[in-house]
Amino acid sequence: MTRKYSSISVETTLASGINTTQTTMQVVSSAAATSLLGGQTLAAGNVDIFTVVIDPDTASEEIVFITDVSGDTFTISRGQAGTGSAGVSGIAHSAGATVRHVLTSSDLDFFRNGVATADAAIAKSTLTAKGNILTATASATPAVLGVGTNGQVLKADSTTASGLAWTTLTTGKVLQVVQGTNTTTVSNSTSAPVDTGLSASITPSSSSSKVLVLVSSNTIQKSADNSFNGINYTLLRGSTVITGNYLVGYTHSTALNIYLPVTFSFLDSPSTTSSTTYKTQIYNVYAGPVVQTTGNTQSIILLEIGA
Repeated sequence: MTRKYSSISVETTLASGINTTQTTMQVVSSAAATSLLGGQTLAAGNVDIFTVVIDPDTASEEIVFITDVSGDTFTISRGQAGTGSAGVSGIAHSAGATVRHVLTSSDLDFFRNGVATADAAIAKSTLTAKGNILTATASATPAVLGVGTNGQVLKADSTTASGLAWTTLTTGKVLQVVQGTNTTTVSNSTSAPVDTGLSASITPSSSSSKVLVLVSSNTIQKSADNSFNGINYTLLRGSTVITGNYLVGYTHSTALNIYLPVTFSFLDSPSTTSSTTYKTQIYNVYAGPVVQTTGNTQSIILLEIGA
């Protein structure tokens, strides 16, 4: 129950006598009842307490708890704070008996017990920064976990004192995207690979990450009079060819300029957290020059995929 108090309560008197077991008492008027409460209101359902004494400083003194009010009539709990029989029966009182709001030993005991309980509470000052989380160790000792960095999530972690840890989600998530482009002309009429000038570098955040490589070279051409012509397009990680033989070819008996778009993807496992460069090369399979023409943008896109 919630205890209510007033510093402007005005004492009043009983309108009629009460015996030792009555659970209601009537004061001289509804105005007197309002003045006795001194501005306090009691919630319905007997959940609030307002303490008064009947016949103060006499042999008939009794402390009662008012728990409800209707007009000039109060619902009361008898025999409180060592007077009468607690909550059950009290002392008989005659009409005209004084009724006064008081602070009792019961109130003081209530506060003392509350302070003792609060002594074991966790102080507000324990949480000192925005985002602090109150945790506990295995021995039930309170602890504070500071907020993580932007984008991190909280996960269970039995290796920490609190059993919790901030972490960055990596599995199945695109962690970063890098793009490289090239618009310069590159020619190669030999079977020795040459760089196209198209490259991009990425630094994986984890050695377990995958790198998805997307290449679009939309204006590869070959011109020659040959029964079969072929262009080989390869992808390298550093100096190592990781995929190739993207063969583009045609058969014709006369020399022609043929524009052949090349697009492909490759999922790589670089197994490193160092900067890694991906690039492309072109070379002939048969006769005739290979040309990457000026004015058309070639692109390579690198996506780090958390694994």
